[in-house]
Amino acid sequence: MKTIETTISLDELKKMSNQMFNNIIKAVIDVEQEIIVVDAMLHSDQEEYLLDQGSLQENLWGINLHPESFGTLQFVEFDSMINLRPGHGNRSRGVDDPHIQEKIRTIVAKKVTA
Repeated sequence: MKTIETTISLDELKKMSNQMFNNIIKAVIDVEQEIIVVDAMLHSDQEEYLLDQGSLQENLWGINLHPESFGTLQFVEFDSMINLRPGHGNRSRGVDDPHIQEKIRTIVAKKVTA
């Protein structure tokens, strides 16, 4: 697992994707602290790590990054079991709130460099 507090290169993400799931990187993002954890088998492992570091559950969202789609909307995929939170209004594995989606895309764009 790797924590991205500043930036990560697209090349580094590509290397990770080839070692894990062949062209996809699982990530969990804390939308308040603007921290991303990448390079783990399960979103739940990344979520647990961030919770242990003091993140709040309601700020954590599971995404997948597709390095080969960098620069397109397909680069960020909103799909993770950790996103299922009907009690907080998120009834799917995606991120239902468009404002949170945009916040995630903005943070990812700041953190991933070409």
